[in-house]
Amino acid sequence: MKTLNIAAAAAVALTGIAATAASAQPVRPQPNAERCYGISLAGRNDCAAGPGTSCAGTSTRNYQGNAWKYVARGTCTRISTPRGPGSLTPVNR
Repeated sequence: MKTLNIAAAAAVALTGIAATAASAQPVRPQPNAERCYGISLAGRNDCAAGPGTSCAGTSTRNYQGNAWKYVARGTCTRISTPRGPGSLTPVNR
């Protein structure tokens, strides 16, 4: 019986992981917006720019420099964070 419970628990855990991976899709392109790097809070990015993120909602820390979020065109570099302004290109943070 213990083997069955362990197998059932493993199946539930794997289902949850698969569901999370399947939901990590990029946010649809926004016609009047631009990608702004280094401004999103952990788990609130619209997609990824490199290692450490795979897509929407996968950034692991606030203001992660390789994660971007859509903002109104022309506003990115005016956004101020505790780690500096937003950037139109990935930043080291």
